[in-house]
Amino acid sequence: MTKNLKRLDLIFKNEGDSEVILGKTLARSNEELISDLIASGLKGRGGAGFPTGLKWRLAADDKADEKFIICNADEGEPGTFKDREILTSVPHKVLTGMAVCARIINCRQGFIYLRQEYTYLIPHLNNAIEEFHQLMKKFKVDFEVKIFMGSGAYICGEETALFESMEGKRGEPRNKPPYPTNFGYKGKPTVINNVETLAHTYSIFKYGPEKFRDLGVKDSRGSKVFSVSGDTPIPGIYELEFGMTLQKFVDDFGDGDAKAVQVGGAAGFCVPRKKFEKTIIGYQGKLTGVSLPTGGSMMIFNSSRSMYNVLHNYLDFFVEESCGQCTPCRVGTQQLLMGIQAVKRGERPSTYLDKLLELTEVMRVTAKCGLGQSVANSFSSIVENFKEEMIY
Repeated sequence: MTKNLKRLDLIFKNEGDSEVILGKTLARSNEELISDLIASGLKGRGGAGFPTGLKWRLAADDKADEKFIICNADEGEPGTFKDREILTSVPHKVLTGMAVCARIINCRQGFIYLRQEYTYLIPHLNNAIEEFHQLMKKFKVDFEVKIFMGSGAYICGEETALFESMEGKRGEPRNKPPYPTNFGYKGKPTVINNVETLAHTYSIFKYGPEKFRDLGVKDSRGSKVFSVSGDTPIPGIYELEFGMTLQKFVDDFGDGDAKAVQVGGAAGFCVPRKKFEKTIIGYQGKLTGVSLPTGGSMMIFNSSRSMYNVLHNYLDFFVEESCGQCTPCRVGTQQLLMGIQAVKRGERPSTYLDKLLELTEVMRVTAKCGLGQSVANSFSSIVENFKEEMIY
């Protein structure tokens, strides 16, 4: 572990000037604010990586008479625990981002969709929301925020399944298009952003887009909050600059014996030691595919860990959390789990793993949502790089 860890403090720095920043921001035109977001290069920090400024513009351009802004705090990805800390430490930054978005898209109602396991945050958030509502009255802004509790379903982290949940229906993904900026909650234009994304907008509005854009590298601008866990002497939450190699990350956080890093949680990619130096943490990294490593989970595994057990654990999770709506995900996750078990027991030859890899590619292109599509990420990256650990 290096002693020269470069840790940023844009997100968690509590400067106590949210009222001033909100007032100055609301005094600017909508077009100026959207232009700043686009110029900053901010992309969604929840996993999908969609440009934030473009999302707000698309919702603003819709002429519907009712719109919504939703903060997605359904932090269910294994190994991710950053959003709860942001909501605990600097909820005013998230709420300010929601208020500015509401003004831009012309909406009066916002929601924080809170993970069911985070009920302990409710009193703290309610206090922050009450103070926020007083500011809204002071600035004569017709906007309020409510908390909506999830029910412990991983699939409801997917935006359209979240809408279904809020509407009192079974939490299952919708077909796209139409997209949320035109047809979201209650069939109305809806901006849905991750907790961290909204907190970053506060920094951009306060310091300007240049400061944010100066961090990171091309296509991966700004900082990112990472949840670091696994075989590390310093687990925790760290705000780091995009663009570092995975080797640098392991040098900073590893225990000296890292053989793999799972980037982006169970839905992300497992990177072996031999690829650390060539892997960039960011949107343009070669490890990024359908699911981007922006959720923030970074799990380090050292040589004592069985990658078969790691994969088995992930598949157990996906089998349990699949909503069952589409066959590729419902059946595919079960077949993958039974398949690796059969190979490990010697009931199937090692060549059967190739068949399972083919199945993951079918799931990637035919599953209805990101859950079924992203199973291929961890499965293929673990099997292809640690095949010897999958065999009897």
